[in-house]
Amino acid sequence: MLPLQVIDSFLLNYNVGQALLLGFVVTTLGALPLKSQKIVAINTVLFGVIFMLTPQSIAAAHYLFLGLALLIVGPLLYVTANK
Repeated sequence: MLPLQVIDSFLLNYNVGQALLLGFVVTTLGALPLKSQKIVAINTVLFGVIFMLTPQSIAAAHYLFLGLALLIVGPLLYVTANK
């Protein structure tokens, strides 16, 4: 139970958008050792969709624009990927 309490006390200081942004950064850094641009692109598109679908009542409006930017950049990364 202790790890859940630590995570909960950490997340109480931040809003949902900041937690999602942290998740995006962590998953992107986790995908970099795989050296696959397609995986990074799919991750980018996935988090773009998540940011776009997150209600503005629990996350600030600028995360909506971040999601839109990720939805534009993600497919560009996927198309230009070699492997």
